[in-house]
Amino acid sequence: MDKDFDIIVVGSGHNGLVAANYLGAANYSVLLTERRPIMGGACITEELFPGYKFSACSYICYLLQDKIIDDLQLRDHGFDIYPINPSRFQPFPNGSRILLWDDVQKTQEEIARHSKRDAKRFPEWLTFWEKAANIIGPYYLSNPPTVKQIINSLTDSEKDFFQRLLAVSMSDLLCEYFESETMRAVYSQAQDVGDLNTPGSAWCYAHVKSSVLHRPENVGLVHGGMGGITQAMAKSARSRGVSIETSTEVSRILVEDSRAIGVELVDGTQYRSRVVVSNLDPKRTFLKLLPAEAINANFTARINSLKTKAAYLKFHAALSDIPDFSAYFDNDFDSRYLAEIKICPSMEYFQNSWKDACNGRPSRTPVMEVQIPSVYDPTMAPEGHHVMSIWVSYAPVTLAQSTWDEQRNKVGEHLIDELATYAPNLRDILVDWSLFTPLDLERRVGLTDGNIRHLDIIPSQFFANRPLANWAHYRTPIDGLYLCGAGTHPGGEVTGAPGHNAAVTVLQDLQ
Repeated sequence: MDKDFDIIVVGSGHNGLVAANYLGAANYSVLLTERRPIMGGACITEELFPGYKFSACSYICYLLQDKIIDDLQLRDHGFDIYPINPSRFQPFPNGSRILLWDDVQKTQEEIARHSKRDAKRFPEWLTFWEKAANIIGPYYLSNPPTVKQIINSLTDSEKDFFQRLLAVSMSDLLCEYFESETMRAVYSQAQDVGDLNTPGSAWCYAHVKSSVLHRPENVGLVHGGMGGITQAMAKSARSRGVSIETSTEVSRILVEDSRAIGVELVDGTQYRSRVVVSNLDPKRTFLKLLPAEAINANFTARINSLKTKAAYLKFHAALSDIPDFSAYFDNDFDSRYLAEIKICPSMEYFQNSWKDACNGRPSRTPVMEVQIPSVYDPTMAPEGHHVMSIWVSYAPVTLAQSTWDEQRNKVGEHLIDELATYAPNLRDILVDWSLFTPLDLERRVGLTDGNIRHLDIIPSQFFANRPLANWAHYRTPIDGLYLCGAGTHPGGEVTGAPGHNAAVTVLQDLQ
């Protein structure tokens, strides 16, 4: 049956839920539609094996904006956090290890085992990223600025720092601050740029370091997995009068006279509205849901040119016991140290992972971010058992000489073998496992090229260029159609910021 609403939000990823919350709170009638039976998009908890629950895509809460948590009263609706300390354990093939603690002095003591110089300089490294966060972070909950606008707002010393941040590579920074290969490996990260040597790769890393601005109680593992965030958001939305319909797939956005007037579902049902807000990525929104004649050829070509090739793998395993990393500890082991583990022995190892992806093959040196949330949250697995997920950098969207469906098992077995060199009991405790390839993420979650951040986080797709220059303020060439997903400013990760900012824009336009 056809029905009218003031606003329809397409897609229940966390940004869609955030937007729906703010719009519902403004007393507009809001419908939120979700293609899958489960809400949350990429921010979900799924029981992939009986009794074992996983954060299927995203895995840790560290950038969800404090303001959004407060405004949506998420803690009143079931949202809860386990702060993790240490924040990371990183083992090395030679038997050494690093623990990163909240306490700077304790971390320095860890680093001193590898380099006293690096331990001494570690506070300077932290200060560098705090400076970056203080420049970038305040723009999360605002319209996207241009680089020029940011620079004009800074003091002379801040300008010098920011201009360096825009240009410097992560490899140059790592070599400047650390002499030991160990510490360079600990912080080897280039986000979607991939190559540590690329100018501007440090700027991309600064995007995630804005977490230092957040209240500590809002950073860590979510009770019940990442779906705990979106379930709390859904409860909040319903309390504000938002209608939520799952298993409700939108086949097209209805357009008349260059204006969005509602949506049509796959079963032919039409819902009319004054405004449509899409939480889908820009390519899926413009190329899949709109009639070709609704946007001009130039805009279509620009959308097609957007970079969505920074792909990843997500591995999930049900375990009968905790992986054995005891060789890396004396008498100081605590299972909670294994909540977050990084496997990356060197900068060269990291670089080779990226090179393999660029050449269209699965990485022979997989950089792994391993999470075992059940060491904090026993609700994730049967008593005495555990769940383990691995975020793997990097993967080609398509393989050069095969397909992901053909290679899925081989790649999964390789990941197990690599991790077992650090935790030798892994095969013995493995109950079951699955691997989500970029193709799987596209199929399951509706992400173009399996891109978890909708668009690559690269300098050309930041700030006022996200998704496109002149179309970065959540509005689109179609009147009444807005974007609120990770393909808009400030980008990917579970921030809630795009949903918040899009809602502010919609409300301004409706006044």
